[in-house]
Amino acid sequence: MVRTRPDVIASTAVSDASHSPPGIEPADDGYEAFSRAQWAARGRDHGSSLSAADTEHLVATGEPVSIEEVVEVYLPLSDLLTRLAEQTRARRRTVSEFLGREPTPAPFVIGIAGSVAVGKSTTARILQALLRQRHGPAGVELLTTDGFLYPNAELEERGLMTRKGFPESYDQRALITALAALRAGDPEVVTPVYSHLDYDIVPGQFHVLRQPDVVIVEGLNVLQVNTKDAAPDHVVASDFFDFSIYVDAAETDIAQWFTQRLLKLRTTVLVEPQAFFHRFADLPEEQVLTIAADIWATINLVNLRQNIAPTRGRAQLILEKGADHHVARLLLRRA
Repeated sequence: MVRTRPDVIASTAVSDASHSPPGIEPADDGYEAFSRAQWAARGRDHGSSLSAADTEHLVATGEPVSIEEVVEVYLPLSDLLTRLAEQTRARRRTVSEFLGREPTPAPFVIGIAGSVAVGKSTTARILQALLRQRHGPAGVELLTTDGFLYPNAELEERGLMTRKGFPESYDQRALITALAALRAGDPEVVTPVYSHLDYDIVPGQFHVLRQPDVVIVEGLNVLQVNTKDAAPDHVVASDFFDFSIYVDAAETDIAQWFTQRLLKLRTTVLVEPQAFFHRFADLPEEQVLTIAADIWATINLVNLRQNIAPTRGRAQLILEKGADHHVARLLLRRA
């Protein structure tokens, strides 16, 4: 059997039951639990709506997301986020007026964390599309932390290629600098671009953010607080978040989704000759399954347990997924 280095795919207390909704198990301490139906009802209560054409467009990503899930889970969430963003802007205006200054055009920042293959990127894209219906295409930007990975050449030099996706593989200072500039209302904030096809930072390509109303920051470790040398004063990414989401699922389910994703990529983007993992396209499926299991066990699962899962309790909203990859329960932190 051909042995492949494991780095080749690596990325990228209980409350009282009386406080829980009827028929739902008590949430973790500090959270209120909602079944999907109960959460969907909150959206109907507030008059959220979405056309069939809009939902069809949102689920046309090849991801296991149904129209029903968009309407029942993400639409009410976008309504909540819009309300919170309006309140945050109003509070900032009040402070500016008190100080006799013009308000800073700072965005409402949403952080989304979770394991490799759990679906946090899909969550981010759906929320971006829904929020853009209210703020316009330029009003909602998506910032992925993949763009702040060190280039492969530097990872090789530092001996970190097998740790790609772990906290030390990111340029934390650059991420903090970008978030600070966004919060300060800088006219333009320029960030690097990462290519999943090349599996590396793209030289000479940049993402320019021009004072958006909302910024969604998506990444594995965005809720981590013990990031070494993130900034001289120990500022971390989550210090800039106005709202945070953790996408959760059972380890065994995520492992299966990771394998399924690799098999799908093997017959789609990886067939491109320029793809970094093009060699996987020609490997027998049995061998790919063996490699996927090895990568999951030695890299992604280790990162999940050591660095990602411990940040779950820092999120204001937890999306719990079932084995079918769909959101089954939501935990919202009590105000």
